[in-house]
Amino acid sequence: MPMTTTYLEREPAREEIDAMEMPTVLEFGSPWCGFCLSAQPILAAAMEAHPGVNHLKIADGRGRRLGRSFRIKLWPTLVFLDNGEEVTRLVRPPNTHSISQALDRIDG
Repeated sequence: MPMTTTYLEREPAREEIDAMEMPTVLEFGSPWCGFCLSAQPILAAAMEAHPGVNHLKIADGRGRRLGRSFRIKLWPTLVFLDNGEEVTRLVRPPNTHSISQALDRIDG
């Protein structure tokens, strides 16, 4: 699956996320967030080597339940899931290598 470039129109319910069987990266952020925008090239580079990983961009903010259920504090936060369970997360990932290592944990 290619990396998603736009935020979802509808925020999935936590139950939908928990039921996902395939390895998934949830990217919490906002389209106007500078940190989120600067992370896109390194995320895209890391995701290229993991075509089987699902990627969901979740617009986070006040009143957004999914972000609260994952206790998101800073953007972007990447949550790496395997069979709907969090394996690891990266907050404001510094480089492609750190993302690749996290992807390897869910897509080995």
